[in-house]
Amino acid sequence: MGQRGLFYGWVVLAAAATVIAVAMGALFSLGVFLKPIEDTMGWSRSAISLVALINWLAMGLGSFVWGALSDRIGGRVVAAAGGFVLGLGLVLSSQVATLGQFYVTFGVLVGFAVGAFYAPLTATATKWFTTNRGLAVGVVSAGIGLGTFLMAPLSRWLTSLFDWRVAMLLLGDLAWLVVIPVALLIRNAPGDVGTVALGGRSAPQRDYSTAQVLRAPQFWAIALTHFACCAAHSGPIFHMVTHAIEQGVAGMAAATVFGVSGLGSIAGRIGCGLLADRVGAKRTLVAGLALQAVMVASYLFTREAWSFYAVAVVFGVAYGGVMPLYALVTREYFGEKVMGTAYGAVFLISTVGMGLGSFAGGWIHDALGTYAWLYITSTAVGVGAMALAFTFRRPSLLAQGALG
Repeated sequence: MGQRGLFYGWVVLAAAATVIAVAMGALFSLGVFLKPIEDTMGWSRSAISLVALINWLAMGLGSFVWGALSDRIGGRVVAAAGGFVLGLGLVLSSQVATLGQFYVTFGVLVGFAVGAFYAPLTATATKWFTTNRGLAVGVVSAGIGLGTFLMAPLSRWLTSLFDWRVAMLLLGDLAWLVVIPVALLIRNAPGDVGTVALGGRSAPQRDYSTAQVLRAPQFWAIALTHFACCAAHSGPIFHMVTHAIEQGVAGMAAATVFGVSGLGSIAGRIGCGLLADRVGAKRTLVAGLALQAVMVASYLFTREAWSFYAVAVVFGVAYGGVMPLYALVTREYFGEKVMGTAYGAVFLISTVGMGLGSFAGGWIHDALGTYAWLYITSTAVGVGAMALAFTFRRPSLLAQGALG
């Protein structure tokens, strides 16, 4: 486990990405279950979309709580505990009889559980790499894309083979069987296995308290940019399958389109992580946000199955590519000690955008009978996110000023 042979940090990245793939894939499976639940339960699309809003709010709160906890007891225990709660939430969701029950089980329980993974494990990954930190964070983030690529078709296949209840029950079992054992492979820091971070120890940085982080203007610049970014892409992601079906694409093909966007996001997450190591996180983020806004607008002109596949790939590269960059700038500005708390707080605010965007898509469709205004509004919000990213200040200026 030392520096000779395989560097254990790569095992940590693989385990983190696997855990996140199962967890986030289960979370995003709600978009695949949307139509079957609507058909069998008689609930409106906006009512089911409200589950996603609750889902993301609970995930945001979970990211902050679990992230702060990981600073104290480490990401390993946090991820294992989150895996247990995730499986429980999915199993209970498969048995609901009322919309209120579904809000609690899938909205609150599943959402809060998923908060135990991305932000805490991203913080853990940054401890293992001094050089290639962008790549490391990109690999962890790629778990989200991998989960979307694998779990969306799996959820659709299980639903077709049985029904949505059995499919959700099996996803809960999968969470218990995969997440908990794999989480035990994670080590919280290089010192746990008698080694140092790849690239050597980080340069000494000022230690910030949670209160100092939350008072910093730069924290709010990062958090609000992340919020607007997620508000812009969450509606198009969540309603991707139902929109494609309404345009005449077959159900399984529509679920595959969703999976393809997740596959594209894997390339985006790793590629943008590598690019950020070369040209900086801010420049990469601005370019990624510009591409995201263009691709959201392109859905206004997408009709045929082939065009959905084409847009999904590039859209996936864009929305996937920007996601790990917020962790990088948070780490650059606030250091390692409170990384779990700081990034958990940034992610908490971003999940409000994810929830609002998902809910707005359903509400707009129910009110107007079309998704067109979802894409128009999301494009405008995406342009706003790009403008906010331009306001990021260099860490050296931050150290001299706002937090001094």
